Amino acid sequence: MMKLGELMFEILSEALGLEPNHLKERDCAKSLSLLSHYYPPCPEPDRTFGISSHKDISFITVLLQDHIGGPQVLHDGCWIDVPPNPKALIINLGDLLQANILISFLISFCKQHNDKFVSVEHRILANRSEEPRISIASFFMHTIPNEQVYGSIKKLVSTQNPPK
Repeated sequence: MMKLGELMFEILSEALGLEPNHLKERDCAKSLSLLSHYYPPCPEPDRTFGISSHKDISFITVLLQDHIGGPQVLHDGCWIDVPPNPKALIINLGDLLQANILISFLISFCKQHNDKFVSVEHRILANRSEEPRISIASFFMHTIPNEQVYGSIKKLVSTQNPPK
């Protein structure tokens, strides 16, 4: 998973016109937390949520899901289902990259990038299936002490595109 994270940060750096190691050198891929979710069948799925509307606070979240489904993204004021594909990963670029004070269907990202990529609000619906739903989320987060100061990347800021 760490190698996948490093590769994603290289691709994102290049997509921003930066050197491939730029985000990696800012320690974005340095720490990983895992969270397993088990959603039993819900007897009244219309009366509850699996996980309410939110944006991830990680740099990047990688979600491995099963065939049941449940994730939705908010797009133009409408909730859109993310089709389940147990052979694919959902990549969500998180708020830590957008706020930065200290990539399937879901896309979010960071102020470091001066809003080149923007966080997407998403939620998880309650399990409507008769079998359990299982997913594993890997969060690239900044949990290791670091004295590095973060802000907008100078190369991405100009008079036409001021810091946000």
